[in-house]
Formats: sequence, structure tokens, C-alpha cells
Amino acid sequence: MFPIRDTVQSRGTPLVTWGLIILNGFIFLNELDIPEDQINLFIHAFGMIPARLKEDPSAWWTLITSMFLHGGWAHIIGNMWTLYIFGDDVEDRMGSISYLAFYLVCGLAAGTTHFLTNQSSLVPTIGASGAVAGVLGAYFVLFPTARVITLIPILIFPVFVEIPAVFYLGVWFFSQLISGTLAPASAEQYEGVAWWAHVGGFLTGAALLPAFKKSRRAYRKFYPDEYRPW
Repeated sequence: MFPIRDTVQSRGTPLVTWGLIILNGFIFLNELDIPEDQINLFIHAFGMIPARLKEDPSAWWTLITSMFLHGGWAHIIGNMWTLYIFGDDVEDRMGSISYLAFYLVCGLAAGTTHFLTNQSSLVPTIGASGAVAGVLGAYFVLFPTARVITLIPILIFPVFVEIPAVFYLGVWFFSQLISGTLAPASAEQYEGVAWWAHVGGFLTGAALLPAFKKSRRAYRKFYPDEYRPW
């Protein structure tokens, strides 16, 4: 299932969402300029390696740098497209400053979850997917009745279906949970999937939403015509 768009219309300008997409894109384009014989050294230096973090807690900063690195075009396009679709609505309900803090906290929680579940791994982990999973967790709670226009390929024919957000994101979450349970950590590569980071990010986003979203009164003050309980 590939999301095309959602049915929620944000009323503010998602400056942070756009800024994160631009920043991640800029960093990725610079990664492409790194010579092939040095890119692995770069990834190992700035990616989060659980075994290194266990031995040297001062390397905690890699939990942050790893959030802004990607292993290929499919990796970054998938993450940034998902952030583009769902991030603007979450930012609208939080405000830009709170949303940025929320995004970073979810990314740190996702990286920490991966560390705790793979402490002996020497494989560097990179990507924004843990932080984006936190955004999905918040969206899951905020907009369960929204619809996600989804592309489902059937053989060679594309089929577009409106799927309730609670179902779409619920299926996505349980797929990450099941994959994390079944996939051995030793099978991961830095361009692969850190399943438990996704699980940790999603649950963190859902749990921390009340601490970051605007109050109903504050949201109604700015957008009285669009106010709905949430």
C-alpha cells in the first residue's frame, strides 16, 4: 500500500515539515558527492551503532545525526513523502516549535528503542523513519476517521482506494511489530529496516501527543470555523 494523500486539510503553513524535507534532501544530495570508497566510513562515523553506543555512551549524538542520513533514493523518498502527507496536519495541531521538538524527541526515542533491542549490533542505523513513525503515531490518535488515498497495485494495474487512517496506520504499525519480532538483528544492513525503531517511534508519538498538541481552546482561537473535538 502506497499513500497518495490524506483527506485532512491543514490551515497553517507547515514550515517545519517543509524545512525537515528540504534539510534531509540537502544532506542526502551531499552524501551522493562523497566518494564511494569513503561513504561507508562516513555512515559508520555518523550512523548510530548500538555496540559502539553501549561501549561509549558519549556517542549519544549519533542518535541525532543518524536521523538525517539516508541509504538511497528509495529510502529518502519513502520517508519524506510520508512526512509530507502526514506531517503538515500534525504540525498544524501542535504549532511549529512544539512540532519540531516532538519530531526530534520521537527520533531519539526510536533510536533508543533500536539500541535497547540490538545492543550487540555493529551495523550502523540511519534514516528519519523513526521520527516519521512518531508523526504517524500522533496522526493515528488525532485523525482516526480521516481517509488515506492509497495506491494498491493489482498485477500491473494501479487501484486507488480510500482507507480509514486508523486502519491504514494500524496495519502499518502491526506490520512493523511483526517484522521486528521475526527479523534477526544480524540480518540488518545500514540501508535495511530498523523495525523496532519504527515501533518505538510510533508508540512514543501516540503517548506524547497530549504534551505537545495545542489545547482545544487555543486551536479554536486560531481556527474557529475548523474546530472539531480531538
